Amino acid sequence: MSARSRLTDAQVAALARYHFALSPTVPDLPQSEEWEDAQGVLVARRAESGPAVVEVPRWQSPTAVAQRLAECRWADPAAWVGQPPADVAGLPAQVLALLPVAGAPADAATISTAAAAWAGVRATGREVEIVPVPVTAARPEVSWSTLAAAYGATLLGSRVDAEPARTGGAVLFFTGLSGAGKSTIAARVVELLLEAGRSVTLLDGDEVRHHLSAGLGFSQADRDTNVRRIGWVAAQIAKHGGIAVCAPIAPYAGVRADVRHEVETQAGRGSFVLVHVATPLAECEARDRKGLYAKARAGEIPAFTGISDPYELPTDAELTIDTSGKDVDACARLVLDAVLS
Repeated sequence: MSARSRLTDAQVAALARYHFALSPTVPDLPQSEEWEDAQGVLVARRAESGPAVVEVPRWQSPTAVAQRLAECRWADPAAWVGQPPADVAGLPAQVLALLPVAGAPADAATISTAAAAWAGVRATGREVEIVPVPVTAARPEVSWSTLAAAYGATLLGSRVDAEPARTGGAVLFFTGLSGAGKSTIAARVVELLLEAGRSVTLLDGDEVRHHLSAGLGFSQADRDTNVRRIGWVAAQIAKHGGIAVCAPIAPYAGVRADVRHEVETQAGRGSFVLVHVATPLAECEARDRKGLYAKARAGEIPAFTGISDPYELPTDAELTIDTSGKDVDACARLVLDAVLS
């Protein structure tokens, strides 16, 4: 048992639900004496009856919210869950807006977007109190009426989209063998996006290795770590509406799936575009100016993808391109067509 373990955002939300009596289920936490959140803040300690909460910084307790509304002289608080209704005419003068965003990081664009949707209601002269709550939108752990009652209010209605809202950002993730043309196509895609006035960041495999992943080797564990770091940075860019273009080899399907999940959690479903640059091995070897394939076949480079280490072909790519006989610009425009269509 470790002395202290770090919890995910979803685990902290589960802890908050338990602490706020929104769920009777003791959260399933790592075996530890203490637990901290993603920022390293101590949130709970082990006790005989289960986790004893110290604090849950992100989440406002229902009791505190109800007390604040009473102090503001909200005589009979009314709650609406999720996005405001299409027609706000039926809303009262004071509305408690409860946003179910459990599992989303504190700086998720989906939270700010959901909160911003209530600006139009405020513009009508109504008072709106916005409270993010540790409940999952897609599969709520408590009924909306029970949730509203916990915060001292009566439920008016709800409008909840189970899918995370798209932020407008995207990740173009190129995968393929060394020499397939990933970096060359990615660089041209970046040029075309910049010409179109889009905000774009290129995370090339070699550059990331030199800076973000300096010190990592080429074992499977280190390769996985490198790709996950690229995916995490790309997800942060997409979360705030930017476009990230990534061009690692990324030979393992499981890690590519993890990156897809990270990006779509942050930026919404469909924000991750996997491009398999499926240039045949023989063509990649023929292009090899650095002589890496020759060294790999001679045994001088161990665990070289495509020779002595596997490349797991994608089965979930949004686009597959064989660059044999195609120029760079044509390939790049195929990618843009897939992204912008």
